[in-house]
Amino acid sequence: MTKKRFSLVPQYSFNDITEVSPEFLDRTGIKFLMLDLDNTIAAYDEHALTDEVSQWISGIKNSGVEIFIISNSRRGKRVEAFAKSIGAGFIMRSAKPSPKSLIQAMKISGHNSGVSAFAGDQILTDTLAANRAGVISVIVRPKRFTNPFLALRYCIEVPFRAMCKNKS
Repeated sequence: MTKKRFSLVPQYSFNDITEVSPEFLDRTGIKFLMLDLDNTIAAYDEHALTDEVSQWISGIKNSGVEIFIISNSRRGKRVEAFAKSIGAGFIMRSAKPSPKSLIQAMKISGHNSGVSAFAGDQILTDTLAANRAGVISVIVRPKRFTNPFLALRYCIEVPFRAMCKNKS
C-alpha cells in the first residue's frame, strides 16, 4: 500500500492522457485506472470522446486495466453518458481534493491502492486527491483552456509538474 501524503507533486506527468500507455501501467503495476473527465479525457465543451481517446481507452481495457471516471462535475447526464460510452463506473460530484471518492471507487471495483492510479489535469484537485488516497498520481496537460482562470491555474501548477519523476 502506498503511503498517504499531502503533496501537490504528481508522481508522473504526460502531455496527453493517450500517452499513458498499457506498458507504463503494466510496468507500474496498475490494474485500476481512475480518470478525471473534464479536460483530461474530454474538453469541457465536448459531448463525445475523440476517436484517439476512444482507441486509447480500448487499448487500456484490452490490456486488462479497469477504468473508472471520477468527476467534480455536477452535470450528471454528461458524466453518465461518457461512462456508459466506455463501459466504466463513475462517481460525480466527487469533491476532489477529498480522497473519499477515490477510496469509494476502489471499494466498488475491489481494487486496493497498491494497484490503482488516478489521472487528471489539475494539481490542486486531481493530484492532491490521488496522493491523499495513496494511489499513483498522474497529471496530464489540460485538453483545452476554456477561460483565463484555468490558464492562470495551470501557470501556478508548473513548478509542481516540473518536480515529478517523468517530465513530458
